[in-house]
Amino acid sequence: MRSTHRVATLVAAAALVLAGCGSGGDAEPASAPRSDTPAASSRTYTVEELAAAVGCKPELAGKAKDLRQASCTSGGDNFVFLQFDKLAGEEDWLEYATAYGGTYLAGDRWVLSGRSEEYLRELQKELGGEIRKSGS
Repeated sequence: MRSTHRVATLVAAAALVLAGCGSGGDAEPASAPRSDTPAASSRTYTVEELAAAVGCKPELAGKAKDLRQASCTSGGDNFVFLQFDKLAGEEDWLEYATAYGGTYLAGDRWVLSGRSEEYLRELQKELGGEIRKSGS
């Protein structure tokens, strides 16, 4: 059973990502489908390392009980970076976030959101991970 605090944290983090970077739409809630595109092995990245990969300095939004969040703007595009303490926290967050739309690059206890699916696929070549998005 999840604690109220953990669910509230996940809801808040998802709301921030969706407000700044999600590609809206009328997608029905669904679990986060995995991309069928194979990707390089993914290691665990910090929010600082993810921000460096897109060429910006992260603005930390703090640390919740089980995640760190940061954001930045690069080339006029907004990015959000999440770093999770546990894989289960990442999976819970992705399930919730993708129910409301958006495309994410997700790796080993990290998620990156921003720009476009094509751009995330380019980053996938460098960072690994997999593209996760809402079902259609």
